[in-house]
Amino acid sequence: MTLLFTDREVAAALDAPATVAAMRDALLAAHAGRLVAPPRAAASLGGGRMVLTAGHLTGEWYGFRSYDTFGLPESEQLVVLHDGLTGAVRAVAVGEELGSRRTGGLGGVAVDALARPDATTLGVIGSGRQAWSQLWATAAVRPLREVTVHSRSADRRETFAARVRAELGLPARAVGSAREAVRDRDVVVLATTSTTPVLDAADLAPGTHVNAVGFKQADRHEFGVDLLDVADLLVTDSPVQAAAYCPPMLAAVAPYAERLRELGAVLAGAVPGRTGADQVSLFCSTGLAGTEVFLLDRLVRVGAAAV
Repeated sequence: MTLLFTDREVAAALDAPATVAAMRDALLAAHAGRLVAPPRAAASLGGGRMVLTAGHLTGEWYGFRSYDTFGLPESEQLVVLHDGLTGAVRAVAVGEELGSRRTGGLGGVAVDALARPDATTLGVIGSGRQAWSQLWATAAVRPLREVTVHSRSADRRETFAARVRAELGLPARAVGSAREAVRDRDVVVLATTSTTPVLDAADLAPGTHVNAVGFKQADRHEFGVDLLDVADLLVTDSPVQAAAYCPPMLAAVAPYAERLRELGAVLAGAVPGRTGADQVSLFCSTGLAGTEVFLLDRLVRVGAAAV
């Protein structure tokens, strides 16, 4: 029987610790070569594109995620999980929640692996779904004591801060500038739709870790090369995907590409992560292909265990 998951069911079943744990397992599987995760593919349809990411956990499952770029008001993502032995469709997820939690989970792994162990403050630029999922996951790996948030809309940043206080029980306040949001923060999250830099790297304190979730390509980017220049540690979840962007991700071209490390390799101990308290680290999220399917498989297993 094929299982169908809506956003409501995904939200009810996947908490932050379980999601972060699943994404850590996915990154390690990709590094070990068990998770086959090619760069995304896209088909131009005139006025928009259909985009596909696919993955194969060898011997267990394969599947894909599809979404479009038409910008329609009720557009939804689709994630499909196939059994790796029979080919049968085991589960389907429809909506935005699985993908959002996947991205947040990857960010949570990055914070856990790269931020200082004593990190307790977080600044967010952005107040949408991706900003929330990054904070939600980070709160599962660090004992946050204060959150600051800035976005272009005063109403939205106030609403976001109120949600942090109500749902996560964390002190949170909205602030009037990006500089105020990131100043003296241990962890910074960039989760905007801006195509021009929203952050001045000079505002970051020594030892800050940054998660960048929004645009980060040469022609559109929510941070500039000043952040790449000050970062002691550049990490992404998929260097192959970073280079396959058209144009490539800023951190995947010279002179930065030779410094760009794979998060799975850091987790496996194959390359070093943070080695000093004052180092600035930057995680450039690409959304490793196959991780939505990985998370859907974990969701199915959680449901089976509950029966």
